[in-house]
Amino acid sequence: MKKRFFSHPAKKKQNKVKRICFLLLFIWSIYETYQYLDNKNINLNQKELVEILLSQDEETKILNKLSNILFPSKKEAIKTLIKVNYQGLVTQEEVKKVSNTKNNNDIKKDPVIYIYNSHQTEEYTPSSFVEYSVIPTVQMNNYILEEKFEEASYPTLVEERSIKEELNKNNLNYAGSYQASRNFLEDVRKNYPTLKYFIDVHRDSLSRDKTTVTINDKSYAKILFLIGLENPNYQENLAFTEKINQKINEKYPDLSKGIYQKSGPGVNGVYNQDFSPFTILVEMGGPENTIDEILNTSLAFSECFLEVISEYEL
Repeated sequence: MKKRFFSHPAKKKQNKVKRICFLLLFIWSIYETYQYLDNKNINLNQKELVEILLSQDEETKILNKLSNILFPSKKEAIKTLIKVNYQGLVTQEEVKKVSNTKNNNDIKKDPVIYIYNSHQTEEYTPSSFVEYSVIPTVQMNNYILEEKFEEASYPTLVEERSIKEELNKNNLNYAGSYQASRNFLEDVRKNYPTLKYFIDVHRDSLSRDKTTVTINDKSYAKILFLIGLENPNYQENLAFTEKINQKINEKYPDLSKGIYQKSGPGVNGVYNQDFSPFTILVEMGGPENTIDEILNTSLAFSECFLEVISEYEL
């Protein structure tokens, strides 16, 4: 007869302690590796990073716990950052597991707000190892705003087509970015006639000391609105923008740098604001702002924007 071997309770406990110690050592080794790569400014392979973050295996659970421990304040911003950057890097099956990302080919029921970026490649500063591979761009604002608008029952359409591809297709250079985004505007209005509010999100080019403010011990990326005076009906856009700016000043003093009115040689002067009296251009932060600061600002802006448009929806 074969002998049966039973594990002693003390031995089970000992093995469990060993496994926990091994897990902690494993997590620490990952952290140290990324710190080394961070200090050396070495980029990880983007596809590999995204596949790790999107997979559902045990290793990913460990990595997720590690991210939550090391970067708890960045959790939501990093989720948005990944959402912006993973497109085209993984299979559709993997995407469906973790995201409800919408694009212009999806059915969008009666959207009211359209968010786009005439300058999609404007970047923010990396502040953790994640961002060294998944670069934070101005597009991450779109998804934060989309989430808050839809929570408030305002269906929102985010533009995901490439401005660069549109420029190339029409033989335009970078200066033609507003024409490229105008093409998108005309297209979405034709396909989604319910759209009413149009937000072109940009990033300023000034240094950190001019684009950052602390409000109630929280750091924000400053906001600047831009109005083109060469739109013959610019007063309507200005009036709408002034309401949003006033609301921001009331709730978040010093967050807004005001409304910059531009015209004359060497500038666009219109910025597609002739498209609708509810078309605005807002710059959020600068190249040295972090995703934490951008997240804080996007949430503040969405709160104020929603309060203003509620007056128009009565």
